[in-house]
Amino acid sequence: MTQVTTGLEALLHAPLSSLHNQRLGLLCNPASVDSQLVHARFRIDQRLPGQLKALYAPQHGFYAEKQDNMIESADRIDPATGLPVFSLYGDTRIPTDPMLEPIDILLVDLQDVGTRVYTFIYTLSYCMEAARRNGKKVVVLDRPNPVGGNLVEGNLLQRDCSSFVGRYPIPMRHGLTIGELAILFNTEFGIGCDLEVVAMQGWKREMRFGQTGLPWVAPSPNLPTAMSALVYPGQVIWEGTNVSEGRGTTQPFELFGAPFIDPYLLLEKLDPALLAGCVLRPVEFEPTSNKWACRSCKGFQIHVTEPERYASYPLSLGLYQAMFHLYPDQFAYKQPPYEYEYKRLPMDLILGDQSVRQRIESQTAVTDLVSSWQSSLGAYQQMIRSVMLYN
Repeated sequence: MTQVTTGLEALLHAPLSSLHNQRLGLLCNPASVDSQLVHARFRIDQRLPGQLKALYAPQHGFYAEKQDNMIESADRIDPATGLPVFSLYGDTRIPTDPMLEPIDILLVDLQDVGTRVYTFIYTLSYCMEAARRNGKKVVVLDRPNPVGGNLVEGNLLQRDCSSFVGRYPIPMRHGLTIGELAILFNTEFGIGCDLEVVAMQGWKREMRFGQTGLPWVAPSPNLPTAMSALVYPGQVIWEGTNVSEGRGTTQPFELFGAPFIDPYLLLEKLDPALLAGCVLRPVEFEPTSNKWACRSCKGFQIHVTEPERYASYPLSLGLYQAMFHLYPDQFAYKQPPYEYEYKRLPMDLILGDQSVRQRIESQTAVTDLVSSWQSSLGAYQQMIRSVMLYN
């Protein structure tokens, strides 16, 4: 197995000349580790002594201890280093000028999960905008896209569905690393900050996380394994419904269901073409928290057998459509608020296009939906060629 060298370790091996004598900040969380599981803040302080002046934390907190959306974390002092930790998921999600005052350069070392709705990439975009306003440089230390970089899935986000779970017109499974996304945001979407990306070595677009030789550390509490990240591009849609996405179990997003579901009937209603590359195994489970806490839920565990054939988003849309029509009196949409949006339907924000919900409700075949996206997906794939660092 090839051992991928992350942007963090590439930087430690050969620090950028632009970092010399500069005050550094680090946007990070528990997954910001080297191949030996040593955290980035320790490694950077060892390599560039005394230059690290501040830390910044995305959603879920500096230790990824906060479970769900809109559960905020406060500014704090890091007990291990004594450095200030500024929360970017608390009183503000946009760095303020005083937050950036202690630093000259912001290093970003976050593990993205390859899905449009993951808020870390929008925290990055807000940091890039704030850096431009304040004359600061941003250096992104690249990491693998855990679901691979050779496949994209889904519709592009529409402007009227823009939110903290989607700022730019990218598909649900976007196919880029966080460094490539930073370049895309900076160039195609016009942020225009002083940006540098420290590339990985040894990563190939077809790799999934288990092929990188790197250790998986959960970037957020409900993505405990690389398999949970693989199913997430589709399974995240349950956040917009009363169907449990498995929060409160040991296998979030792999497990899903609700008390009112008959999994065998649901399988009968599902287009078999959507099951390519996976098996839906009927299960019962009891979440210990979140939706249906301590209630018996009937549903499935997704077992991905052929990752290159498995299409998470179309499968989850097909399941959603079947539930919507089988259980009209029991299936329900989550109501606002969701990720600081207080009026718009959370499902529309997650799907990124309210017409997708409308067409699912009107029983448009999911395969027809997928076909309708191909032109815009093709244009997206053409656009991102210019930002791809790994071919």
